Amino acid sequence: MVLLLASASFSFAFTPTGVAPAFYGPNALPVIDMSDGLTSSQLRVSLAADGYFGYNGDKTADLFARVRVPLFTRWANLSVWMPVYEWYNQADGTGSGAGDVYLSTDVQVLHNEWFKGEKAKYIPQMTIRVGVKTASGEQSARKRHFDSPGYFFDLTMGQTIPAQQVSMRFAGSVGFLCWQTDKTRQNDAVMYGLQAQLNHEHFSAQVEWGGYVGWERYGDAPMVLKVRAAGHIKGFEPFIQYQWGIKDYPFHQIRIGLAYNINILKPRP
Repeated sequence: MVLLLASASFSFAFTPTGVAPAFYGPNALPVIDMSDGLTSSQLRVSLAADGYFGYNGDKTADLFARVRVPLFTRWANLSVWMPVYEWYNQADGTGSGAGDVYLSTDVQVLHNEWFKGEKAKYIPQMTIRVGVKTASGEQSARKRHFDSPGYFFDLTMGQTIPAQQVSMRFAGSVGFLCWQTDKTRQNDAVMYGLQAQLNHEHFSAQVEWGGYVGWERYGDAPMVLKVRAAGHIKGFEPFIQYQWGIKDYPFHQIRIGLAYNINILKPRP
């Protein structure tokens, strides 16, 4: 009898909740964009239109917004982003609703400018990011968003390799992501990512591979590949991005947007 009860308790404790990205809309808990290991002195505002297609004929469109603000210094940034509003067409009908809000603080913890000497240029840059996800997303009953909050933190290290007229930058990231799945449980996931950039005065290109792996092992290990191209015109940055859902994220995304950058920090004398 004791063994039977213990077995039943064990089975209950490890029954997957299904609160995972493979079974929800594309904005429920997507793979968060990587940092490149650098903070910035520039205020950056971006707006974009997203189109998703894939799983069971689910089609989603949304308006996406992101703001990054330097916190009185180039070595710390506050970022806020969200799918402001989404419209969807899925198997059980159509609908619309607002998305979750994400907030993060990025802090530079290592930079080659802090060191002197010829070898300083070989020292990489490193940031730590701490963020939260709200439970403000609507239409959770129709599996568009998780009806629960979450939080994450990650560490990113990157290095720039200069060349004539262009530069290459490579970055890697590892972190932790947690979200509540029901009243008594949460899912803990390891985040990971790799990124490569090609930067020029007038254009840039980027490819990023990443995802996270939850402990339930049931639709909670999304992996994606993102490819992005952008132009640079006097602070304005028109861009286009394609995202391919490789695993546990059954959507493809096309994002078209415009960002604006302005240096709001006064240089010190």
